[in-house]
Amino acid sequence: MATYKRFEELPVWEEGIRLADGIYDFTETQRQRMSYSLRDQIERASLSVSNNIAEGFERGTTNELIAFLYISRGSAGEVRSMLCFLERRKGFADLKSQISNLKSIAERCSRQLRAWTDQLQNSEIQGPRYLNERTRKNYRIRKEQETAEREFLNVLPPGHPLRRRREQKR
Repeated sequence: MATYKRFEELPVWEEGIRLADGIYDFTETQRQRMSYSLRDQIERASLSVSNNIAEGFERGTTNELIAFLYISRGSAGEVRSMLCFLERRKGFADLKSQISNLKSIAERCSRQLRAWTDQLQNSEIQGPRYLNERTRKNYRIRKEQETAEREFLNVLPPGHPLRRRREQKR
């Protein structure tokens, strides 16, 4: 698994920026068709996706990161909802393809955020704020032990009691 030092390196952050860029381009060209409040809301929601990823990443704990990723995912859903609304409006019928493309970007953001939060929730790592040399060493040792155990059990015959016990734990 890749380790990222800066939020700007995160593929999901880049996708969030792509969404905001696309929304801002869209609202700038459709300024006459959209009310100020709708433009403002969809622009703020789209930028909120990448901003919350960045804020959560910089917080330093896994729990805070997860909370901000959920907020980010909510913002991506909010953008999608507003795009669905625009798609239904008669004044935007000629823009269905562009709106559909923006919805796809928002959906990709949501899927990536969901996958990342699922992975983080199953992680023992509490975040960089809690990392020190001792916790890094313990984590590395635990992972090496798990790998060695898995490799050992995989060479045992299928009916072996140790292998069956591992399969029952799953």
